[in-house]
Amino acid sequence: MPLEPRAALAAFNTDSGRYTLYAGSNGAVRHKHQIAAALGEDPDALRVLCLDVGGNFGTKNRVYTEYCLALWAARRLGRPVKYTASRSESFLSDYQARDLVTEVELALSTEGRFLGYRASNLSNVGAWIVSLSPLGKGIALVTGGYRFDAATARARAVFSNTAPTQAYRSSGRPEVTHALERAIDTAAREFGFDPIELRRRNLVPADAMPFANPLGIRYDSGEYETNMDTALALVDWSGFPEREVAARDRGKRLGRGFANYVESSIGAPGERAELTIKSTGVVEVVIGTQPTGQGQETSFAQVTADFLAVPVDAVRIVLGDTDIVKAGGGSHSGRSMRQAATIIHGASRDLIDKATGVAAKRFGVAQSDVTFDDGVFRIPSLGKSAGWFELAAECDLAVVREHEMDEPVFPNGCAACEVEVDPETGSVSIERYVAVDDVGRVINPLIVHGQTHGCIAQGVGQALWEQCVIDPDSGQPLCGSLMDYTLCRADQLPSFRTDLNEVLSPTNPLGIKSGGEGPTTPAPAAVINAIVDALSDYGVRDIEMPATPLRVWNAIRAAGRE
Repeated sequence: MPLEPRAALAAFNTDSGRYTLYAGSNGAVRHKHQIAAALGEDPDALRVLCLDVGGNFGTKNRVYTEYCLALWAARRLGRPVKYTASRSESFLSDYQARDLVTEVELALSTEGRFLGYRASNLSNVGAWIVSLSPLGKGIALVTGGYRFDAATARARAVFSNTAPTQAYRSSGRPEVTHALERAIDTAAREFGFDPIELRRRNLVPADAMPFANPLGIRYDSGEYETNMDTALALVDWSGFPEREVAARDRGKRLGRGFANYVESSIGAPGERAELTIKSTGVVEVVIGTQPTGQGQETSFAQVTADFLAVPVDAVRIVLGDTDIVKAGGGSHSGRSMRQAATIIHGASRDLIDKATGVAAKRFGVAQSDVTFDDGVFRIPSLGKSAGWFELAAECDLAVVREHEMDEPVFPNGCAACEVEVDPETGSVSIERYVAVDDVGRVINPLIVHGQTHGCIAQGVGQALWEQCVIDPDSGQPLCGSLMDYTLCRADQLPSFRTDLNEVLSPTNPLGIKSGGEGPTTPAPAAVINAIVDALSDYGVRDIEMPATPLRVWNAIRAAGRE
């Protein structure tokens, strides 16, 4: 449910023979090549601009048919063509998620040690395949942050009569995390273990990092138990019994839930940056990844300013225009900050080396006689110095750097949730919610905490309200508007308490993992675990998502009849 439905403005210039497409989308460079192929045109004949994008989370990462049709029509008609989807059209034809059927089995010893895990995931890809990302990214992480002697996983995709499915925030990982964390809670309840201690007993310890899970996925770093300890303190886990008694006095049932998670950040491995120092006092950074609301213009400028020792206000970030941006992977898979910061770091060193040579030539000394400190190039032996913009006035100070980063990182963390259920109506109220996340090095804490809040809202929305209902016989969507599809609102969510556990990743110079997807991952499991805990006295063992009031009310009554 992006803020703005997808839109495109297409034009064709008969004099130059070039197309121009403004698209409310993400991944301009990738779109350029895919659309050009669909039109049978050379990529150089197409300019794609993806500038301010009103929301994404995966929905707008892929090309839509209308982009190609608008360009085709613009050439045929000899005039610009604009397409704007209505909200109802978005409900019908946007790429959607999540849609996975999973079956899991957990084996554990009498002491509560995890022995084995078996998972089978069946992913609906819709009427045609747009992406297998949710299936592929989820199946590799079915064991989460726990140690198992053995695990097997089966992944299958199936065609259906629905709209195609695509990656959605934390593609594939909330599904497998939900299955695992529900299985752990169920095992704890049925065999008499404390659910927190059962998790703690089986967590991968920090001194085991880097750690290969049973499916061969190598986690780079993490302190999973520290995450847990922090979250339990923030949510006041030990004070729950007193609050539970107070809730019962009001005729309500209070429940608490917990979930750990590990997710992966890979994304398109290639990135490119161009850094230019202009004599006008501007540092221009052309970068291939681009924001869809994450504030990357700010954080990319911070990194550049820090490495070059220039004011943040002097940095100008250029992105989203394929006539300027020649390569880059766009914003998805939690890749942007890690990829951009790494390549800006390398390009900054190249630029400092180049400027050092320019300063040496200017003052007639060896390059080794020039030092760089706090944005100034100094020649101590002569008592002379020059700044970035002085040197830029004498010659072109620009560098281009490309890199490929194939090694994944594994953000991790946990969530704790407390819910109050009204057994008379089935309504669920979230009373407390805590998230602790290890995103590696934090560049801009305010942005990361904002990302965390958004992540939680999307995960909670999936657990309690959001569902696209489709008639199984005809394929007709029964949720065709916001009258039929329930989005969570601010007044339905508590003030979140969040914290960050910065464990640097050894895979890149800044130690960055990813801060844009993680907190979504444990949210469905934490919420459903809390609801099932609240209803345990009734004999309720599980609640299917979304846990709507009707579904909760029916579960209470069905358990009572049994």
